[in-house]
Amino acid sequence: MTSENTQILLASRPDGKPRQDNFRIGHSAIPEPADGQVLLKIVYLSLDPYMRGRMNAGKSYARPVEIGDVMEGGTIARVVRSRHPDFAEGDFVLSHSGWQAYAVSDGAALRRLDPSAAPLSTALGVLGMPGFTAYSGLLTIGKPKAGETVVVAAASGAVGSAVGQIARIKGARAVGIAGGAAKCAFVRDELGFDAVIDHHAADFPEQLAAACPGGIDVYFENVGGHVWDAVFPLLNDFARIPVCGLIAQYNSRPGEQTGGDRLPLVMRDVLSKSLQIRGFIQREFVDQRPDFYREMAGWITSGQIRYREDIVDGLDNAPTAFIGLLEGHNFGKLVIRVADEN
Repeated sequence: MTSENTQILLASRPDGKPRQDNFRIGHSAIPEPADGQVLLKIVYLSLDPYMRGRMNAGKSYARPVEIGDVMEGGTIARVVRSRHPDFAEGDFVLSHSGWQAYAVSDGAALRRLDPSAAPLSTALGVLGMPGFTAYSGLLTIGKPKAGETVVVAAASGAVGSAVGQIARIKGARAVGIAGGAAKCAFVRDELGFDAVIDHHAADFPEQLAAACPGGIDVYFENVGGHVWDAVFPLLNDFARIPVCGLIAQYNSRPGEQTGGDRLPLVMRDVLSKSLQIRGFIQREFVDQRPDFYREMAGWITSGQIRYREDIVDGLDNAPTAFIGLLEGHNFGKLVIRVADEN
């Protein structure tokens, strides 16, 4: 084992889109676990859009990463040294160790993983936070009914792909929105959505309307921007809109707004159509996790849920991969392979 820990640190706060110089590679000694602690070697690091908000100093639902601190993120790790009674060397665990090669944990937030039950990386995707976000947000807020139309943005991504497939399991019609021919083909042909629209198309609003002749009953919002503009006129009375993310706006500067003030129009339809718009953070539904793990594992085994991962090798490549994630360059759940599993 090397004697040095590599870390990706927040060097400065972005002004708009993140740049390479907002990150800095740091090196430190590998920490030694104390009594009741374990030393973790990071195997996989999850990259997710929410991390962009952690780079800002503004008030949010979670504390921002401070300048000079390790970028935060979910990880799969192997226990390489244990002074904790509940964990042995060689155990694989789900942790929140951030963008680094090694970390120490007291075990309180660790969940042991069985590498024979499913690929370890899925604990960061379809069987992890993104999958649970789709499950809890769609079923708790969206509440799709058989025969209804569910539309989801970023449909080829970790959250969106699960949303559409769960909607179909519940008997609803799934319409995906994705960017580019390859992603649209994946959503239609591999995931089995009923329809998929390329949001880059010049006539995107017209194509979306044609794919939703009866309007939209549930819209799972991951994007915002021009996708929301096309969806909004198609919402039916009593439509439910779980708001999971607004990736099109994450790189906006504070106070920056494009176009006119559309809030009066939105609020008018919220009232006249009895729309339910509900933002959420997946941890609000923590009591649903046992049901999620059981049902999602069963759906994957039966072939009702499929998934795709975009695995990038090397911790040093995390900043570039993350910047690309915010611009839609990834294809599937984005994961950094920090080290080999063995």
